[in-house]
Amino acid sequence: MRRRATRLAGGVTLVTAAAVALSGCVASERDAEGSGEGSGKDTFVFAASADPGSLDPAFASDGESFRVARQIFEGLVGVEPGTADPAPLLAESWDISDDGLEYTFHLKEGVKFQDDTDFDAEAVCFNFDRWANWTGLAASESLSYYYTHVFGGQGENGKYDSCAASDAATAVVKLKSPLPELVPALSLPSFSMQSPTALEEFKADEVGGAEDAPELSEYATGHPVGTGPYEFGEWKAGESVTLKAFDGYWGEFGDVKNIVFTVISEGTARRQALEAGDIDGYDLVAPADVDALKDGGYQVLNRDPFNILYLGMNQKQKPFDDPKVRQAIAHAIDKEALVAAALPEGTEVATQFVPSTVSGYSDDVATYEFDQEKAKELLKEAGQENLELEFNYPTDVSRPYMPDAAAIYEAISADLEEVGITVKATPEPWSPTYLDTIQGSDKHGLHLLGWTGDYNDTYNFIGTFFGSESAEWGFDDEALFKSLGDARYAPVDQQEAQYKAANEAVMEFLPGVPLASPVPSLAFTEQVQGYPVSPVQDEVYNVITFTE
Repeated sequence: MRRRATRLAGGVTLVTAAAVALSGCVASERDAEGSGEGSGKDTFVFAASADPGSLDPAFASDGESFRVARQIFEGLVGVEPGTADPAPLLAESWDISDDGLEYTFHLKEGVKFQDDTDFDAEAVCFNFDRWANWTGLAASESLSYYYTHVFGGQGENGKYDSCAASDAATAVVKLKSPLPELVPALSLPSFSMQSPTALEEFKADEVGGAEDAPELSEYATGHPVGTGPYEFGEWKAGESVTLKAFDGYWGEFGDVKNIVFTVISEGTARRQALEAGDIDGYDLVAPADVDALKDGGYQVLNRDPFNILYLGMNQKQKPFDDPKVRQAIAHAIDKEALVAAALPEGTEVATQFVPSTVSGYSDDVATYEFDQEKAKELLKEAGQENLELEFNYPTDVSRPYMPDAAAIYEAISADLEEVGITVKATPEPWSPTYLDTIQGSDKHGLHLLGWTGDYNDTYNFIGTFFGSESAEWGFDDEALFKSLGDARYAPVDQQEAQYKAANEAVMEFLPGVPLASPVPSLAFTEQVQGYPVSPVQDEVYNVITFTE
């Protein structure tokens, strides 16, 4: 996910040294705990790129927090394995009223939280009421990002009305106005079911500090309690998070009884840790490392692309307010060459701001084929034959949609130079400044960014980008905003057609250039079997087994 992604600072040499120091600790933990049957191994060591931001997923929106949360917590709705589609989890089924205002969830029975609290309809309503009634800093977008964006805000500002327990196994959630994406949205870790007992005991909602530097509660730093297959063990800030199997889990287990998420922020250091045998796997494999890892006998697994990498154009900065300039830039870029040079094998070239697997994808959008002569003609018509542009891109980061920002920048800037556009490189560290520059101000021009879908819903892509005025794009087009809103709240049987029309309108307007849907890769030792690869990273480790 693009928002609030975190990354530890430090150069390659320092990070590699830290990884070596930490690997000894990880290896000793693994040796001490490796008492499983069969292979004799029961601890899975996975290299994360950063610390989690919070152990309370309701106050998280970054991928590393969600990676940990998915092991500890479960929601009413899960994800169909290997897809981005919603599936029953703690709710075995649900009914939706004809007016879309009442959801009746039929709950799995006999489930316990890890502190032995019963999971039942009262616990469900406790969680819904908790989200809806945050105030102060807890209700700020920086903490309750997903609740705010899905439900529209807390209290009177939000779409949530009430929750009631018809009986222990039936929870009825009522809304003030329809929310068609509610069911898939509930698959997000932010909407996990958490123990009411632990939330109250460890004062989960007592958040201090400031919005840009919140101080999380005792619960969010050391006492998370869910119904998932693993319970919290220890968090060594900047080093690792350790989880252990929950003996009272309602589901099944493979071989993994202990998990260690060890923090190695730099991609080369993660690869070296795998090759040294200090970890069992890692995410965000650099495209340049794939062949060498395969040749070395390691498994490289690809997630299906469920993301968009794009070149944004801020129309508050001239000449991006001129559609001919935007069209010229689109025609100047050789997307096929970009994919071949800088993105993983299997990456799809993008024609619009949703992946091809998402409902509403249209084969009839305006396309801007690679045609540098056409680009030059458009620049001449716009009176911009000697154009100079600032080009923002991030450093010190690897994202699923953007594995190597510098390489992507080099390929695009070379194409622009070919049509007579002089490019001024403006690199900036991802954390803490790049997103603030792009999303929090209008002091940028061209920029690289992207989005990994949270769940299978069209609005989660184009609505996130273009549903309202934003500093990133710098335009105010009420007709476009309305078309997206109309598609979002249309009857289900009409949504696909309306989203296709909205996608076509977006690409006619051309606020930016969708570039590609890259394939994110993970790497593992041969011993790891059955890793549950998911396009939305819904990857829970209780299904993993180990070979000899």
